[in-house]
Amino acid sequence: MTGANEGRVRVSGAEIYWETSGNPAGIPVLYLHGGPGAAPGQGYRTRHDASKFRTVGLHQRGCGRSSPTVQDDLSSLSGNTTQTLIEDIEAVRKHLGIGKWIVTGASWGSTLALAYALEHRDRVHGLALVAVTTSSHDELQWITEGVGRIFPEAWEEFSRAAGCRPGERVVEAYARRLAGQDRDDAAAAALAWDRWESTHISLDPLWRPGAMFDDDRKRMTFAILVTHYWSHDGFLTGGQAIMERVHQLNGIPGYLIHGRRDISGPVITPWKVHQRWEDSRLIVIENEGHGGPESMAALVEGVEEISAGLSRTD
Repeated sequence: MTGANEGRVRVSGAEIYWETSGNPAGIPVLYLHGGPGAAPGQGYRTRHDASKFRTVGLHQRGCGRSSPTVQDDLSSLSGNTTQTLIEDIEAVRKHLGIGKWIVTGASWGSTLALAYALEHRDRVHGLALVAVTTSSHDELQWITEGVGRIFPEAWEEFSRAAGCRPGERVVEAYARRLAGQDRDDAAAAALAWDRWESTHISLDPLWRPGAMFDDDRKRMTFAILVTHYWSHDGFLTGGQAIMERVHQLNGIPGYLIHGRRDISGPVITPWKVHQRWEDSRLIVIENEGHGGPESMAALVEGVEEISAGLSRTD
């Protein structure tokens, strides 16, 4: 199956869609997309030297070409957790016959990459991450509430539209409504969430006005999954919190690439990760926000440097 360029792996409660490109015998490089719930485009497939690398992507459980799509089976939502996604990644790795790979990811994908590496460090040559997050409670409070200090007009509208019950966080209110039986109300919540997402990235130099998602189904999938994960602090609380464990990645090379102008995900997060992970390198892109061409170029360079290190140890 290593020569195939797409397929599905049946796992508990789902089928995970995967695709590969490049050299079937090359160094495997996994790309983990952001969101949660925003399936990858095609750009990542040609990011690395096709003669040298075998690029692998997957559509995370509940979104994209994986099935079922979460909005078509809301009963599956409770089983969609970070720990389940890690199991799905392992199922794809085993299906493709890959022993170890370089793991890359952007935004939420960087959280998932870190969580995966902490569970399966023996399967990871190194990590190259863009727009680094750990999905901690503090980070998620900032992106859903704290950053409202910078966008007070939009946040007042966003919070008022949440329909919070007593003691309920804004993100919890949206998660409840998006997964509820009233699908018209869920559609209204998805639109409000989309407007907020489009606002808090608006200081990114590459930002363009308009909705994040024009497609109703993609908007709904994203909103359901992102609020589900964020309302549960990424399912990475207590002993699963990344920041408290990241020192366990010492011995594995890592590239932490982050835009200085990323207001919704400030550079303090990768800086803290870097302080605790002695084999990491922090690369701050001064003129970018939440990713961008310079960040992706730095990711490619990081993958090349990790692969060069593999060659030196052969």
